[in-house]
Amino acid sequence: MSTNVLILCTHNSARSVLSEGMLNHLAQQYGKDIKAFSAGSAPSGRVNPYALQALASVGIDTSAYLSKSWDVFTEPGAPKIDIVITVCDSAAAEQCPYWPGSPVKTHWGYPDPSSEIEENKPRAFELTRQAIAYKMMQLIQLPLGTMSTAELNTALAAIARS
Repeated sequence: MSTNVLILCTHNSARSVLSEGMLNHLAQQYGKDIKAFSAGSAPSGRVNPYALQALASVGIDTSAYLSKSWDVFTEPGAPKIDIVITVCDSAAAEQCPYWPGSPVKTHWGYPDPSSEIEENKPRAFELTRQAIAYKMMQLIQLPLGTMSTAELNTALAAIARS
């Protein structure tokens, strides 16, 4: 059974998109049955081109990426979400909608690479992508199919601190 992970950031344009891309890429690369999605509480309507560039630099096809509302995942027919990860502090502080199945929630905050001056943005996005990949690699190594909710909460909190 697949584990569905929803990654949230306010605008769904940078960190959440980088996270979705890296988790799906690594899960596929290592043969893990994990599917990542991303969304935002106030989506910008566009994905930051530096995020797309950082993902493309490691061979990820970004043609289908778009900035979307987290409401998409509350609609009938939406995938059941098992884990919700917030990647920006403002999204972590917001009241999330109700997702059926009571997914496990955690916060893995990353500085916003979009706030860098223009000449530093490519490097900031690449470093953020690498930091995200480090945590996502730890996530895909967990025995998700056999963990209790308490064990999963503990493991996700340990990854957050890494």
